[in-house]
Amino acid sequence: MLDIKFLRENPEVVKQNIRNKFQDNKLPLVDEVIALDIRNREIKQEVEALRADKNKISKMIGACMAQGKKEEAEEYKKQVAANAGRTEELSKEEKEVEEKIKTIMMTIPNIIDPSVPIGKDDSENVELQKFGEPVVPEYEIPYHTEIMEKFNGIDLEAAGKVAGNGFYYLMGDIARLHSAVISYARDFMIDKGFTYCIPPYMIRSNVVTGVMSFAEMENMMYKIEGEDLYLIGTSEHSMIGKFIDTMLDEEKLPQTLTSYSPCFRKEKGAHGIEERGVYRIHQFEKQEMIVVCKPEDSMDWYEKMWKYTVDLFRSLDIPVRQLECCSGDLADLKVKSCDVEAWSPRQKKYFEVGSCSNLGDAQARRLGIRVKGANGKYFAHTLNNTVVAPPRMLIAFLENNLQADGSIRIPEALRPYMGGKEVIK
Repeated sequence: MLDIKFLRENPEVVKQNIRNKFQDNKLPLVDEVIALDIRNREIKQEVEALRADKNKISKMIGACMAQGKKEEAEEYKKQVAANAGRTEELSKEEKEVEEKIKTIMMTIPNIIDPSVPIGKDDSENVELQKFGEPVVPEYEIPYHTEIMEKFNGIDLEAAGKVAGNGFYYLMGDIARLHSAVISYARDFMIDKGFTYCIPPYMIRSNVVTGVMSFAEMENMMYKIEGEDLYLIGTSEHSMIGKFIDTMLDEEKLPQTLTSYSPCFRKEKGAHGIEERGVYRIHQFEKQEMIVVCKPEDSMDWYEKMWKYTVDLFRSLDIPVRQLECCSGDLADLKVKSCDVEAWSPRQKKYFEVGSCSNLGDAQARRLGIRVKGANGKYFAHTLNNTVVAPPRMLIAFLENNLQADGSIRIPEALRPYMGGKEVIK
């Protein structure tokens, strides 16, 4: 959410940012919120004047009563009553105006970083770097669920009967591989200096609206019927929510946390064959990282964070690339974002396995995350990044470590988490 003062002083900057994100339907909101802001300040000034007038008249009433001028005092009392009625009327309007301002401000997108490429959608995202040599073996790489089925490692049919489409049972060595990846990712981030955390898997609506846009909320979140609770779509939601309405000491920044959680997503819409199996599902597990830091440090952390994901995937012999998200592909709260994509030797292309985002102070403004520093108080910056989400990671892992004889090679870094196994047969 933008600072209303910034919008008031830079309306054309805000409008150009909206155009850069190809959301021209939101352009009228800038003028609307400016008009509401003017009215809000007018109301406050009138209320302040009425309160000052009330104090002045109260003294006059006291003087009249002391002098025995009761009729004159009664006239003053009528004026006080009229002023009180007007004040109440204005206070009601003030509340309505401020609610409208808040609603609109939460809809206007955050100002993107100047380095973000301008583009309409994800088809115009920009490849920046590749890490590792993508290989297409001479032998056939089956679809990921076929690989899992050969190891009796997945049961989609039973899951469909129990929970419907978008769910799965992982079994045996494939299930163990899933857990091994999560455990390895946890220790990987702890070794980077992050504090390990297991957060709540449900959050209240004020946290939901604090960490994400309304459009994301509608498309992603599952609501718990009859309660003010939502299932998290990623642990970032509850991890950033941990700092709601807090005043952090500048000396204690940055706050660096890595978290494990199950995640739940609606995943609305039709999806192609490549997004079936365990690629796009309603329930999965994930290792996440978040950082709460000083504004001047957030871009440095952004660069560190996405590289951590690259390092993890490369330690498991999976080629990856960094893809910068263009303006039209950025969610409204994001300042800058990139995806880490893993190589699929079966598809002969890369696919998304993680996303790193710098949200500036947008989440901090919504949630009230402030910092007390030597030069005063200010809003923190927040960032998040996927360490690993095993369902998609499993696809990349199985395809890149499948051997000609149908066995799965276990990279050295993962062997301690697989009981020392070097291969799954």
